[in-house]
Amino acid sequence: MSSANEAVVAAWREQSARLVGGLLRLTRDIDLAQDLAHDAMVAALEQWPVSGVPDNPAAWLMTIAGRRAIDHFRRAERHTRAETRIAHELHAAQREEEDMPEPVEDDTLHLMLLTCHPALTVESQVALTLRLVAGLTSREIARAYLVPEDTIVRRITRAKSTLAQVTRSATAGDEAPLDLPGPAGRQQRLPAVLNVVYLVFTEGYAATTGDDWMRPALCDEAIRVGHLVTTAFPDQPEAYGLLALMWLQASRIDARTDETGAALLLEHQDRRRYDHLAIRRGTEALGRALSAGPPGPYTLQAAIAACHARAAGVHDTDWATIAGLYDALAHLNASPIVLLNRAVAHSMHAGPQAGLELVDELAAAPGLRNHHLLPSVRAELLTRLDRHTEARQEFRLAAGLATNTRERDLLLGRAERS
Repeated sequence: MSSANEAVVAAWREQSARLVGGLLRLTRDIDLAQDLAHDAMVAALEQWPVSGVPDNPAAWLMTIAGRRAIDHFRRAERHTRAETRIAHELHAAQREEEDMPEPVEDDTLHLMLLTCHPALTVESQVALTLRLVAGLTSREIARAYLVPEDTIVRRITRAKSTLAQVTRSATAGDEAPLDLPGPAGRQQRLPAVLNVVYLVFTEGYAATTGDDWMRPALCDEAIRVGHLVTTAFPDQPEAYGLLALMWLQASRIDARTDETGAALLLEHQDRRRYDHLAIRRGTEALGRALSAGPPGPYTLQAAIAACHARAAGVHDTDWATIAGLYDALAHLNASPIVLLNRAVAHSMHAGPQAGLELVDELAAAPGLRNHHLLPSVRAELLTRLDRHTEARQEFRLAAGLATNTRERDLLLGRAERS
């Protein structure tokens, strides 16, 4: 791949959410915004190898997409007011190309607030936003939600259709339903926004598919947007709890793989490689969350992550506190993954048999039935109980269900050593 093509790929990865968000703000049409963004990327693939990579790739992409938006409305011979508004805003954006200051609420957060529209179900809000903001595939979103892929495809399709219908109805009444909501509307959409940021970070921290164990660029973007959310919602403890969780988890990224990129489990990580600046930032955000009100799910998870970050090693970890925190978390959010992690924590505190009993209670959970995490956790507990033949079978089952190459290799290696 040429350096120009690599620059296009990098610009799309880093700027696509902001580009789509800005275009949605201009056009108020989700499908059109996506099409225009893709057109701009195609133009970059055609032109950058010839003309060179522009000094400001983000501004270049927005300029091209904005011009094509104007062409679209001209061809359609409609929306004269929209054409004038887009031309005005595009001209203003071009005047600021030199430095393009980062607004408190940039187009990524704007996009998230718009796609978390109250006309949509929470599930559809999150699925649509993950698709547009994070660029996650339907398969990746389905994996995060532990549901079939076609379920996510239907949610996204319905969400777009619903927003299009709302837009048509409001346009007839001379309203602008896709404008940024006011304070009350933002407050209503905050839970979905936090959920999206959390899932973007989760996909970056443990990639669903591919050859890489992690996607750090997604983690960075989630943390960046998390900062924007705390700025937009400074009195919301869970916004700080989520930011704390992300910083504390991100502190371990460099230690989670070896020099070849192979995955390393917690007990094999070199904690000297932890990012202590990230730990400090996470601890500060956790303090703000705890001082602002009763801990919610994100704050409890951040408190768990802080216990891991403070410990010198696995055996020095305060597992009793972690088990108690997971009990509290399960009371607020009894998702299959939370309950599975709770079982692991209790196994470290009370022994592998106690953990195995909790895991076996989850065997029938619909979300875990075809998920690799259940047999992989069960295999680890069976290994600690010296039931190695059963452990090998579980590791192989988990490897067969895993969709990430690095994770599959790790599980197959554990099967061979059991």
